Amino acid sequence: MAGSPASNCSNTLVDHVILDLDGTLIDTETLLDEVYAKIVWKYGKKWEWDGIGLIKRLGKRPLEVAASLVEDYELPCTADELLEESLSHVETMWSRAKALPGATRLLKHLRAHKIPIGLASNSPAKNIRSKLAYQPGWLESFKVIVAGDEVKEGKPSPEMTGVIAGKAAGMKVVAVPSIPSKIARTLYSGADSVLNSLLDFRPELWGLPPFQDWVGKALPIEPWCLGGPVIKGFGRGSKVLGIPTANLPTAALGSQLSQHVCGIYLGWAGLSNRGVYKIVMSVGWNPFFDNAAKTVEPWLLHDFPDDFYGEELRLIVVGYIRPEANFSSLELLIERIHEDAEIAKAALDLLPFSSYQDDKFLTTPLAKQ
Repeated sequence: MAGSPASNCSNTLVDHVILDLDGTLIDTETLLDEVYAKIVWKYGKKWEWDGIGLIKRLGKRPLEVAASLVEDYELPCTADELLEESLSHVETMWSRAKALPGATRLLKHLRAHKIPIGLASNSPAKNIRSKLAYQPGWLESFKVIVAGDEVKEGKPSPEMTGVIAGKAAGMKVVAVPSIPSKIARTLYSGADSVLNSLLDFRPELWGLPPFQDWVGKALPIEPWCLGGPVIKGFGRGSKVLGIPTANLPTAALGSQLSQHVCGIYLGWAGLSNRGVYKIVMSVGWNPFFDNAAKTVEPWLLHDFPDDFYGEELRLIVVGYIRPEANFSSLELLIERIHEDAEIAKAALDLLPFSSYQDDKFLTTPLAKQ
């Protein structure tokens, strides 16, 4: 994301915004990974989901991506052949590409305030318009669209706006990478700011009109539901933090976890034969403990007299509090977790959050839904 300072204002004011598409506004990486995984499997290779390959592919044109995959996986085909095969699959999949958290909100906000929006993507023009067509109201949002096949050189060439090119052009640049934040902050150190997601973008910091949709200290989001049996976690909730979390088996939540950005959320929990409770919940790698995998760790804001391992837990996540963060000490981490809990308790008494307390999902066994 890049913006140019207004010529007749202070350098902190922005008079237009240029956005990237893939991995910033819509989640196409998940679909592309599905296709690439099938192709490399066909050649007897195992697709690596560790994110390292994604870093190498970020910002590259389709043929460059294909060449990288042929080399990395030692595939017995050319880059052109791999590209042709992958395109035959993905062109029918754009309808499944989902808007990333905060994307539609940002576009509506900029349009409402008449801020001109441009789109710069390394994707071919045909693919860009196909992707945008499935997102209501998006295509008409952009005053200018520049595609990868309309310039001689793709990002980071100044012909195509990226972090490096944006800075070289005197723009303010905000990076919103679709990779773990620890890696992203190193990879995009040249940006003025690196965010976990567009949910964390604060327009007022860049001379743009502020959002007015926060309720208390929480942001309403499109609700998402998940559930499963409560399992034993890392053993640090009660023992280390003094905060008993109700862990869910992450293996069964893989597809859901990939759709949601890391951060601290609030919502409601239904526990079989016990009732409905307020929750504050972390989603991510918990950088203080340096998790090896992305996890979901809800804290039911209620004092239970005993453990409830094995009981069915159902969650409705309805609000966002803040991005995932690291802390210099355990004491600061615990202090912030309790602050998040107080924010969640207060916000869940307010509309629209409170309206989900009686949702049938919370009280209906998953097997019967």
